[in-house]
Amino acid sequence: MPTEILHTPAERRRLKVREMILSAAERVFAREGAEGLSIRRLAQAIDYSPAAIYKYFGSKDELVDELKESFFELLLIDVHEIFDSAKPFAQRARACVGTYVEIAADKPHHYSAAFTGQAVQNGIDVDDPEFENSMKGKAFMVLKSMIEEGVENGTFRKEIDPTLSAKSVWASMHGLAMMMAHMPTFPAFKPNTNTLSRAEFIEFHADQIVRGMEA
Repeated sequence: MPTEILHTPAERRRLKVREMILSAAERVFAREGAEGLSIRRLAQAIDYSPAAIYKYFGSKDELVDELKESFFELLLIDVHEIFDSAKPFAQRARACVGTYVEIAADKPHHYSAAFTGQAVQNGIDVDDPEFENSMKGKAFMVLKSMIEEGVENGTFRKEIDPTLSAKSVWASMHGLAMMMAHMPTFPAFKPNTNTLSRAEFIEFHADQIVRGMEA
């Protein structure tokens, strides 16, 4: 989306401040977890007053929810760009899987934050309209649509169930993303180990996932 064209200077400043608040919230969350993230603590981190932050977020819960949703909003922008391209389907499918892990690995604390909270503890129903309308749900539906396209065009096996397969693929991508979030040297298990680079391993992982579904 051409944000710079669609928004006025005042709106762009507001968006910039919101992004700064979210970035600072991610850093605080990374160091201290959800318990350490407060409006007052965040205000100290960015040298703003708590009252100024409340102009952008009404509460800590609202801020945390925005932090979670913004990760998947960022993911959707990149994924839609991949699927709008004219590249062959198999290449787009691998890029879709790889992009998820790459973004998660680049923003490990943001990604970890997206999978915390009461809603996660109570369980997520992918068929719930509330989930489908969330950014996380929309990202899941893009993955499901990608698998449906692969089945329809003959790239993937006809007997594949798109919803079940999307859950399986998501679990695999999430597993690697969390490994990289909690083990920065992964796929090596210690620094300076000769192995594939992070980017190479993500590409390898994406290829393995797509190959598992191919006809």
